[in-house]
Amino acid sequence: MLPSSIQISGEPLSGAEVRDICRGLRDNAVRLLSLRGCRLCDRDFGRICRALAGATSLAQLNLNLGVVSSPSRIKQLAEALRTNRSIQSLFLHGSPLTDAGLALLNPALALHPALVALDLGDCMLGDEAINLICGLLPPDGAKSGLKELTLSANPGITPKGWSRLAIAVAHSSQVRVLNLDYNPLGDHVAGMLAVAVASSRTLEVLDLESTGLTNQSAQTLLDMVENYPTALRSLVLAENSISPELQQQICDLLSEGEEEEEVAGGPGNTQERERGREPAAHQRGSSSWMCPSDPSSQMVLMTSGLGDSLLAETEM
Repeated sequence: MLPSSIQISGEPLSGAEVRDICRGLRDNAVRLLSLRGCRLCDRDFGRICRALAGATSLAQLNLNLGVVSSPSRIKQLAEALRTNRSIQSLFLHGSPLTDAGLALLNPALALHPALVALDLGDCMLGDEAINLICGLLPPDGAKSGLKELTLSANPGITPKGWSRLAIAVAHSSQVRVLNLDYNPLGDHVAGMLAVAVASSRTLEVLDLESTGLTNQSAQTLLDMVENYPTALRSLVLAENSISPELQQQICDLLSEGEEEEEVAGGPGNTQERERGREPAAHQRGSSSWMCPSDPSSQMVLMTSGLGDSLLAETEM
Protein backbone atom coordinates (compact mmCIF):
# COMPACT_ATOMS: atom_id res chain seq x y z
CA MET A 1 0.00 0.00 0.00
CA LEU A 2 1.28 3.47 -0.88
CA PRO A 3 2.03 5.83 2.03
CA SER A 4 -0.91 8.12 2.80
CA SER A 5 -1.54 11.55 4.27
CA ILE A 6 -3.25 12.19 7.60
CA GLN A 7 -4.53 15.75 7.85
CA ILE A 8 -6.56 17.01 10.80
CA SER A 9 -7.12 20.71 11.43
CA GLY A 10 -8.27 22.48 14.60
CA GLU A 11 -9.92 19.51 16.26
CA PRO A 12 -9.51 17.79 19.64
CA LEU A 13 -7.93 14.38 19.03
CA SER A 14 -9.62 11.37 20.57
CA GLY A 15 -7.72 8.44 21.99
CA ALA A 16 -8.83 6.31 19.05
CA GLU A 17 -7.50 8.85 16.54
CA VAL A 18 -4.16 9.03 18.34
CA ARG A 19 -3.92 5.22 18.27
CA ASP A 20 -4.65 5.21 14.54
CA ILE A 21 -2.00 7.87 13.90
CA CYS A 22 0.60 5.96 15.91
CA ARG A 23 -0.26 2.71 14.15
CA GLY A 24 0.11 4.35 10.75
CA LEU A 25 3.50 5.80 11.71
CA ARG A 26 4.78 2.50 13.09
CA ASP A 27 3.58 0.66 9.98
CA ASN A 28 5.33 3.26 7.77
CA ALA A 29 2.03 3.98 6.08
CA VAL A 30 2.11 7.79 6.50
CA ARG A 31 3.95 10.17 4.22
CA LEU A 32 2.44 13.44 5.49
CA LEU A 33 1.13 14.08 9.00
CA SER A 34 -0.64 17.40 9.62
CA LEU A 35 -2.16 18.11 13.05
CA ARG A 36 -2.48 21.84 12.54
CA GLY A 37 -4.09 23.52 15.54
CA CYS A 38 -5.21 20.22 17.07
CA ARG A 39 -5.74 19.78 20.80
CA LEU A 40 -4.38 16.74 22.58
CA CYS A 41 -3.08 15.90 26.03
CA ASP A 42 0.62 15.69 26.85
CA ARG A 43 0.44 11.90 27.13
CA ASP A 44 -0.95 11.54 23.61
CA PHE A 45 1.57 14.03 22.22
CA GLY A 46 4.33 11.88 23.70
CA ARG A 47 2.84 8.76 22.12
CA ILE A 48 2.85 10.39 18.68
CA CYS A 49 6.44 11.59 19.13
CA ARG A 50 7.62 8.10 20.06
CA ALA A 51 5.88 6.67 17.00
CA LEU A 52 7.29 9.24 14.57
CA ALA A 53 10.80 8.68 15.93
CA GLY A 54 11.01 5.35 14.14
CA ALA A 55 8.85 6.20 11.12
CA THR A 56 10.73 5.79 7.86
CA SER A 57 8.03 6.89 5.39
CA LEU A 58 7.12 10.22 7.06
CA ALA A 59 8.39 13.11 4.94
CA GLN A 60 6.31 16.11 6.10
CA LEU A 61 5.25 16.94 9.65
CA ASN A 62 2.90 19.88 10.29
CA LEU A 63 2.42 20.84 13.97
CA ASN A 64 1.43 24.44 13.27
CA LEU A 65 -0.63 26.70 15.51
CA GLY A 66 0.24 25.77 19.05
CA VAL A 67 0.49 21.99 19.03
CA VAL A 68 4.04 22.24 20.41
CA SER A 69 2.87 24.38 23.31
CA SER A 70 5.28 23.76 26.21
CA PRO A 71 8.95 23.07 27.01
CA SER A 72 8.14 19.43 27.73
CA ARG A 73 6.61 18.99 24.28
CA ILE A 74 9.59 20.70 22.67
CA LYS A 75 11.87 18.20 24.42
CA GLN A 76 9.73 15.26 23.28
CA LEU A 77 9.79 16.49 19.68
CA ALA A 78 13.55 17.03 19.83
CA GLU A 79 14.03 13.48 21.10
CA ALA A 80 11.93 12.12 18.24
CA LEU A 81 13.86 14.15 15.65
CA ARG A 82 17.16 12.82 16.98
CA THR A 83 16.05 9.31 16.01
CA ASN A 84 13.96 10.00 12.92
CA ARG A 85 15.77 9.97 9.57
CA SER A 86 13.00 10.61 7.06
CA ILE A 87 11.34 13.98 7.80
CA GLN A 88 12.15 16.49 5.07
CA SER A 89 9.71 19.31 5.94
CA LEU A 90 8.87 20.47 9.47
CA PHE A 91 6.20 23.13 10.09
CA LEU A 92 5.97 24.72 13.55
CA HIS A 93 4.33 28.02 12.56
CA GLY A 94 2.51 29.69 15.46
CA SER A 95 4.24 27.68 18.20
CA PRO A 96 5.44 29.58 21.32
CA LEU A 97 8.98 28.26 21.00
CA THR A 98 10.97 31.38 21.99
CA ASP A 99 14.76 31.38 21.75
CA ALA A 100 15.01 28.93 24.64
CA GLY A 101 12.75 26.40 22.94
CA LEU A 102 14.63 26.59 19.66
CA ALA A 103 17.85 26.01 21.61
CA LEU A 104 16.34 22.71 22.79
CA LEU A 105 15.36 21.74 19.25
CA ASN A 106 18.44 22.96 17.45
CA PRO A 107 20.82 20.01 18.03
CA ALA A 108 18.28 17.62 16.54
CA LEU A 109 17.58 19.97 13.61
CA ALA A 110 21.26 20.48 12.88
CA LEU A 111 22.01 16.75 12.82
CA HIS A 112 18.93 15.61 10.94
CA PRO A 113 20.09 14.04 7.66
CA ALA A 114 16.99 14.77 5.56
CA LEU A 115 15.50 18.08 6.74
CA VAL A 116 15.37 20.68 3.95
CA ALA A 117 12.29 22.83 4.77
CA LEU A 118 11.57 24.53 8.10
CA ASP A 119 8.72 26.88 9.09
CA LEU A 120 9.39 28.87 12.28
CA GLY A 121 6.99 31.70 11.52
CA ASP A 122 5.29 33.41 14.49
CA CYS A 123 7.35 31.43 17.01
CA MET A 124 8.31 34.37 19.27
CA LEU A 125 11.94 34.21 18.17
CA GLY A 126 14.72 36.74 18.75
CA ASP A 127 18.36 37.26 17.85
CA GLU A 128 19.59 34.22 19.76
CA ALA A 129 17.36 32.05 17.63
CA ILE A 130 18.79 33.63 14.48
CA ASN A 131 22.28 32.62 15.61
CA LEU A 132 21.08 29.01 15.76
CA ILE A 133 19.19 29.21 12.46
CA CYS A 134 22.30 30.49 10.68
CA GLY A 135 23.94 27.20 11.59
CA LEU A 136 21.27 25.45 9.51
CA LEU A 137 22.43 27.43 6.45
CA PRO A 138 26.01 26.18 6.11
CA PRO A 139 28.46 28.02 3.86
CA ASP A 140 29.07 27.03 0.27
CA GLY A 141 30.98 23.77 0.09
CA ALA A 142 30.03 22.64 3.59
CA LYS A 143 27.37 20.06 4.52
CA SER A 144 23.86 20.24 3.09
CA GLY A 145 21.37 22.53 4.79
CA LEU A 146 17.91 24.05 4.51
CA LYS A 147 16.48 24.86 1.10
CA GLU A 148 13.31 26.53 2.38
CA LEU A 149 13.09 28.72 5.49
CA THR A 150 10.10 30.64 6.86
CA LEU A 151 10.57 33.23 9.62
CA SER A 152 7.36 35.23 9.14
CA ALA A 153 5.97 37.36 11.98
CA ASN A 154 8.86 37.24 14.45
CA PRO A 155 9.05 40.93 15.46
CA GLY A 156 11.48 40.22 18.30
CA ILE A 157 14.35 39.82 15.83
CA THR A 158 16.39 43.04 15.62
CA PRO A 159 18.31 44.48 12.64
CA LYS A 160 21.43 42.89 14.12
CA GLY A 161 19.81 39.48 13.88
CA TRP A 162 18.56 40.06 10.34
CA SER A 163 22.04 41.18 9.28
CA ARG A 164 23.46 37.87 10.50
CA LEU A 165 20.81 35.99 8.55
CA ALA A 166 21.57 38.02 5.41
CA ILE A 167 25.24 37.04 5.65
CA ALA A 168 24.31 33.38 6.09
CA VAL A 169 21.97 33.48 3.08
CA ALA A 170 24.63 35.16 0.94
CA HIS A 171 27.07 32.34 1.63
CA SER A 172 24.63 29.42 1.67
CA SER A 173 24.83 27.02 -1.25
CA GLN A 174 21.37 25.58 -0.56
CA VAL A 175 18.60 28.00 0.40
CA ARG A 176 16.09 28.68 -2.38
CA VAL A 177 12.97 29.98 -0.60
CA LEU A 178 13.07 32.61 2.16
CA ASN A 179 9.85 33.95 3.70
CA LEU A 180 10.34 36.98 5.96
CA ASP A 181 6.90 38.55 5.58
CA TYR A 182 5.16 40.42 8.42
CA ASN A 183 8.39 41.42 10.16
CA PRO A 184 9.32 45.09 10.79
CA LEU A 185 12.42 44.98 8.61
CA GLY A 186 12.52 48.49 7.16
CA ASP A 187 14.72 49.87 4.41
CA HIS A 188 18.05 49.25 6.14
CA VAL A 189 17.50 45.51 6.50
CA ALA A 190 16.08 45.34 2.97
CA GLY A 191 19.34 46.82 1.68
CA MET A 192 21.31 44.06 3.41
CA LEU A 193 18.97 41.45 1.95
CA ALA A 194 19.49 42.89 -1.54
CA VAL A 195 23.22 42.31 -1.15
CA ALA A 196 22.52 38.75 0.05
CA VAL A 197 20.30 38.06 -2.96
CA ALA A 198 22.91 39.42 -5.35
CA SER A 199 25.51 37.12 -3.76
CA SER A 200 23.37 34.00 -3.60
CA ARG A 201 23.48 31.53 -6.46
CA THR A 202 20.41 29.60 -5.31
CA LEU A 203 17.76 31.93 -3.81
CA GLU A 204 14.67 31.85 -6.05
CA VAL A 205 11.85 33.16 -3.83
CA LEU A 206 11.98 36.05 -1.34
CA ASP A 207 8.79 37.13 0.46
CA LEU A 208 8.95 40.62 1.97
CA GLU A 209 5.22 41.28 2.22
CA SER A 210 4.28 43.85 4.89
CA THR A 211 7.82 44.44 6.14
CA GLY A 212 7.82 48.24 6.37
CA LEU A 213 9.58 48.91 3.07
CA THR A 214 9.41 52.12 1.05
CA ASN A 215 10.38 53.22 -2.46
CA GLN A 216 13.96 53.48 -1.19
CA SER A 217 14.08 49.72 -0.69
CA ALA A 218 12.30 49.08 -3.96
CA GLN A 219 14.82 51.19 -5.88
CA THR A 220 17.70 49.23 -4.33
CA LEU A 221 16.02 45.94 -5.21
CA LEU A 222 15.27 47.19 -8.73
CA ASP A 223 18.93 48.10 -9.26
CA MET A 224 19.94 44.67 -8.01
CA VAL A 225 17.56 42.82 -10.32
CA GLU A 226 18.43 45.05 -13.28
CA ASN A 227 22.22 44.95 -12.99
CA TYR A 228 23.19 41.68 -11.35
CA PRO A 229 22.40 38.16 -12.58
CA THR A 230 20.71 36.22 -9.80
CA ALA A 231 18.65 33.06 -9.38
CA LEU A 232 15.72 35.13 -8.04
CA ARG A 233 12.39 34.35 -9.71
CA SER A 234 9.83 35.73 -7.24
CA LEU A 235 9.99 38.81 -5.01
CA VAL A 236 6.86 39.58 -2.97
CA LEU A 237 6.53 43.26 -1.99
CA ALA A 238 2.79 43.58 -1.30
CA GLU A 239 1.48 45.63 1.64
CA ASN A 240 4.49 47.97 1.68
CA SER A 241 4.74 51.71 0.94
CA ILE A 242 6.07 51.03 -2.53
CA SER A 243 4.62 52.54 -5.66
CA PRO A 244 2.84 50.18 -8.05
CA GLU A 245 5.15 51.38 -10.83
CA LEU A 246 8.29 50.24 -9.02
CA GLN A 247 6.71 46.93 -8.11
CA GLN A 248 5.72 46.37 -11.73
CA GLN A 249 9.20 47.20 -13.00
CA ILE A 250 10.73 44.64 -10.65
CA CYS A 251 8.14 42.05 -11.63
CA ASP A 252 8.73 42.65 -15.34
CA LEU A 253 12.49 42.25 -14.98
CA LEU A 254 12.12 39.00 -13.05
CA SER A 255 9.69 37.71 -15.67
CA GLU A 256 12.08 38.59 -18.47
CA GLY A 257 14.89 36.70 -16.78
CA GLU A 258 12.72 33.64 -16.36
CA GLU A 259 11.60 33.72 -19.98
CA GLU A 260 15.18 34.00 -21.20
CA GLU A 261 16.19 31.02 -19.07
CA GLU A 262 13.32 28.94 -20.41
CA VAL A 263 14.27 29.76 -23.99
CA ALA A 264 17.86 28.77 -23.30
CA GLY A 265 17.21 25.64 -21.29
CA GLY A 266 13.63 24.60 -21.95
CA PRO A 267 10.58 24.95 -19.68
CA GLY A 268 11.42 25.44 -16.02
CA ASN A 269 10.12 23.25 -13.27
CA THR A 270 7.07 25.30 -12.28
CA GLN A 271 5.93 22.75 -9.74
CA GLU A 272 9.28 22.97 -7.98
CA ARG A 273 9.12 26.79 -7.78
CA GLU A 274 5.61 26.71 -6.38
CA ARG A 275 6.19 24.18 -3.68
CA GLY A 276 7.38 26.85 -1.25
CA ARG A 277 3.68 27.58 -0.76
CA GLU A 278 2.99 23.96 0.19
CA PRO A 279 1.74 22.93 2.57
CA ALA A 280 1.71 26.07 4.72
CA ALA A 281 4.44 28.59 4.33
CA HIS A 282 2.11 31.29 5.71
CA GLN A 283 -0.25 30.52 8.53
CA ARG A 284 -1.50 33.53 10.44
CA GLY A 285 -4.63 33.09 12.46
CA SER A 286 -7.95 32.53 10.75
CA SER A 287 -6.60 33.38 7.29
CA SER A 288 -4.06 30.57 7.33
CA TRP A 289 -3.86 27.55 5.05
CA MET A 290 -6.51 24.95 5.58
CA CYS A 291 -6.15 21.26 4.92
CA PRO A 292 -8.00 20.34 1.70
CA SER A 293 -10.41 18.04 3.44
CA ASP A 294 -14.16 17.62 3.67
CA PRO A 295 -15.32 19.92 6.50
CA SER A 296 -17.56 17.15 7.79
CA SER A 297 -14.63 14.83 8.36
CA GLN A 298 -11.98 15.28 11.05
CA MET A 299 -9.42 12.89 9.63
CA VAL A 300 -8.52 12.66 5.97
CA LEU A 301 -6.52 9.81 4.47
CA MET A 302 -5.32 10.19 0.92
CA THR A 303 -2.62 8.75 -1.27
CA SER A 304 0.60 10.69 -1.24
CA GLY A 305 0.83 13.72 -3.48
CA LEU A 306 1.44 16.87 -1.47
CA GLY A 307 5.13 17.62 -1.56
CA ASP A 308 5.98 14.95 -4.11
CA SER A 309 8.17 17.37 -6.05
CA LEU A 310 10.32 17.93 -2.97
CA LEU A 311 10.53 14.21 -2.27
CA ALA A 312 11.36 13.35 -5.87
CA GLU A 313 14.20 15.84 -5.92
CA THR A 314 15.66 14.56 -2.65
CA GLU A 315 15.44 10.95 -3.77
CA MET A 316 17.20 11.60 -7.09
